[in-house]
Order: sequence, then structure tokens, then C-alpha cells
Amino acid sequence: MDWTPGGESSDIEDRRDDSGGGGGGGFGGFGGMGGGGLGIGGFVILLLLSLVFGHNFLGGLLGGGGGGQGSVQTGPRVAGGDAPRAHPAGEDRDVQLISFVLDDAQKTWTQIFAAEGKQYHHAKLVLYRDRTYSGCGTAQATTGPFYCPQDEKIYIDLGFWDELKQLGGSTADFAQAYVITHELGHHVQNLLGIENKMQRLTQQEPSEKNPLSVDLELQADCFAGVWAHSTEQRNIVHEDDVAGALKSAAAVGDDHLQQMAGKAVSPEKWTHGSSASRTKWFKTGLSGGTIESCTTFDGKIAP
Repeated sequence: MDWTPGGESSDIEDRRDDSGGGGGGGFGGFGGMGGGGLGIGGFVILLLLSLVFGHNFLGGLLGGGGGGQGSVQTGPRVAGGDAPRAHPAGEDRDVQLISFVLDDAQKTWTQIFAAEGKQYHHAKLVLYRDRTYSGCGTAQATTGPFYCPQDEKIYIDLGFWDELKQLGGSTADFAQAYVITHELGHHVQNLLGIENKMQRLTQQEPSEKNPLSVDLELQADCFAGVWAHSTEQRNIVHEDDVAGALKSAAAVGDDHLQQMAGKAVSPEKWTHGSSASRTKWFKTGLSGGTIESCTTFDGKIAP
């Protein structure tokens, strides 16, 4: 992936030097399992941590809970002083990569929307450490990256990349870009009214909650592919980069996660889609390069 490290995007809200927290409530965003706010990599991280350390990190998130925002208290930057915390080595480059991807993807979506007579407005991306507040409730590092439609922000603790690397995942530049543009895909869905339509359908047909969640996540994968299409046209991303993104998409497929947990593959429990479906829809967006390419809802909701 060809890019030049530079400054920090004006669309980034950096809370890494704040210590924030909140009480109660799960997430109300639609980046998660069944609309719960667990981000693209959050489930696989929590699952693997549970297996490695013998502690059920998933229990509290899967046990339900409301989506309301808890009370928030923001403490001092560092206990006993006002100096900012030292950032881990290499984190500045990660911030610059995220800045490049975020700005480039939002510029691309602005152009796509304009070509279709629509208006795009930017999402913000919040960098935080350990935990912070969001319009969808308390954000925690163990949740993984997610998008909150209530405040139109993407949330990510950069420690996510370190945990992913320790567990054998890819942290190549385009693999990171795939994560960011998948979450931005949820913002596109929000602007297009797709998420609201999906919620109404879920209320009308509660038995379709999981299948509709799968459709939503696969469409976000497709929208990530739409951005990748534009980067291929500009020779920013190359074939080997795309292969890495496809590998990442397959790694967070529901069937793969169930197999890793030693369970039978149960499609009725899927909320994000199979490995094959996730790679298929990323490639569909990559080859089509348009919003209309991403018809994951099979006519139930027009993109």
C-alpha cells in the first residue's frame, strides 16, 4: 500500500491522554453482534482471549443490556499530574496511517455521493486508551473498533493492533485500512438510511434479526471494497495488499470463529457472515466500485 506518512486528520478526536469511563449499558451501535456495538475484530479478540486466558471475556457483552449511555467521568491525564502519557513506540505511524485512510476514504465517499446527487458529511474517528465514552455507551478496548450511529463516530483503541499481532493476526497497512473502512461503511449506511430501515425490519420480523445483521455487516465489507476499488484505480493498493485484506475478512467470519471455539458451525447464530461471504462481498465492492454493487439485503433494502 503506497502512502506517505504525514500529519493527523482533522476528523480525528484524540483522547489517548484522557482517562475516561462510564457505567452501565452495552453499546447501541450497529457495528456489533446483533446491533450490540462489538466491532469488526472485537468478537474474535474476546473469543481468543477467553480461550488463551481461561476467562470468559464475552460473558458481559453477550448477556444483553441496554444501549443507553452511562454516566461519564473524565479524570486527569496522568494520576498526580497533567503531563500526557507516553505513547507506545510506532503508535504515531499508526495514527498517520489511520489519518491517511480516513481522509482518503471520506474524500472518495464525498465524490461517490456527489455523483449520485447525494450529500456526504464526514464521520469523526476517536482514538482512546482503555475506555472512553460514546453516544452509544461506554467504549472499552476489549470491544474492538466500532461505529456509533448516535454520534457518527468510529472508536478505536490502538492497543487493538498489538493484541491482534500477539494472537497471530495481520497488522499490515491495508489490513488496518480494511478495518477502518469497514467501520466507515457503517457510517455510509447510516447516511443512506439503511441502518434505520434494517431496524424497522427487525421490529417487524424479530426472527430475521440475525440474518439482517449479517446483511448489514456484509454490506459494510462491500463498502470497504468500494473504497479499495478507488485505490486500485489510483495505484495506491496492489494485488498483494488485497490478498491481505481478504485474509483478514475471512478470519472474522462467523463459521471460522465457531470452529475456533470448538463448536459446530451454526448459521442460524451468525451475525456477521461466513468467511466465504465476507471475502465475496469485499471482492464485490472491489470489482463494482459503486454503492449499487452492494446488494446484500437481496432487495429487502435498496442501497
